[in-house]
Amino acid sequence: MYLMVPLFIWRLIRRGFNARDYWQRWGERFGYSDQPELMDSIWVHAVSVGEVQAAVPLVKYYLEQENARPVVVTTMTPTGSSRVKKLFGDRVHHVYAPYDLPDAVSRFLNRINPVKVIVMETEIWPNMITWCYKRNVPLILANARLSERSARGYRRVPRLGRLALRRIRLIAAQSEDDAQRLISIGAEPEQIMVTGSIKMDVDLPASLREQGEVLRRRLGMDRAIWVAASTHEGEEEQVLRAYKQVRQNIPGCLLVLVPRHPERADVVETLCQRESYEVLRRSIDKGMHDVKDIYLVDTLGELTQFFAACDVAYIGGSLVPIGGHNMIEASALGVAVVFGPHLFNFQEISTQLLEADAARIIHDSDALAGVMTELLDDANLRHQLGENGKHFIESNRGALRRLIELVESC
Repeated sequence: MYLMVPLFIWRLIRRGFNARDYWQRWGERFGYSDQPELMDSIWVHAVSVGEVQAAVPLVKYYLEQENARPVVVTTMTPTGSSRVKKLFGDRVHHVYAPYDLPDAVSRFLNRINPVKVIVMETEIWPNMITWCYKRNVPLILANARLSERSARGYRRVPRLGRLALRRIRLIAAQSEDDAQRLISIGAEPEQIMVTGSIKMDVDLPASLREQGEVLRRRLGMDRAIWVAASTHEGEEEQVLRAYKQVRQNIPGCLLVLVPRHPERADVVETLCQRESYEVLRRSIDKGMHDVKDIYLVDTLGELTQFFAACDVAYIGGSLVPIGGHNMIEASALGVAVVFGPHLFNFQEISTQLLEADAARIIHDSDALAGVMTELLDDANLRHQLGENGKHFIESNRGALRRLIELVESC
């Protein structure tokens, strides 16, 4: 790990050219911080925006306890950091997580003195786990998921994976398949409980519907609107090709394009302009005056509002081999969802949505154009898919309660 430090630094430098925040707060990544020293804290680690969002109900649970302990929330990315600050402000102590170096991890633990560590989803760091184990601090891997692709990577270092996993106090897996993959890389069966995904317990604000209606009026009540959410490099081009075909069949329809990383907005805007589309950016004009072709959402934390305002949602990271992104919020809002074939991060949920007739899967831009045209042109069909998704999410709630009971027992 020490030999990899130059690579860590190079990665920060390289990413900083697109997002300057990567050039800030380097000390935190090595366990140094100007945060006050804490006692008996709860440490929740969520690598980026998706994991932060999943951790929200868990963090709220600890904040709302009588005689609540200090809660420390760490992330690895600036977008995750921004989301934590927006959601919780100064109610939690937030810093970047230290790199998995023995001295950095030890220094960080000395500062926050946790009584419990909760790591969200797939972050398996041997030194973090080992130092918590040595200090007799229970570490829980919560909402754990492991794709077959990731499992193959861990199998290349079987001793390291086995040593780390068996020092984890509890693994709360999202599914039986995740549990079996974790066992295959070294976890003990008795360590693992299948709780389901706490993302199913999505907590949508009561005002979200109203916010969606306001957005819809501004975007246009008499036009079809689809959201392309959490898109990546190489994916926007495919979405734009599909959009061109959709507009031939449904003139005047609007594409709301939401890149996964807002710092890529300049690049995405240029791609749109090359196709002769007029682009309005959210950060420049929130009034949405005269939005004609594409509304580019280059801000954080507003995606659910646009789900509430749209007719159909395409979930990105799935036409390129990223593994897909969370489709639960859109389904919980009763929106028909469409996604591509690369879904290894959400394999079980995507399969369940397809089986519930709440979603459509496509394999290329032509198929995306065909499905979007069909759904935007058939209000009854998209309504039925949306209702099926909403019912599926409602019937699968309860994972959060099961997870909290297990965590509290540690």
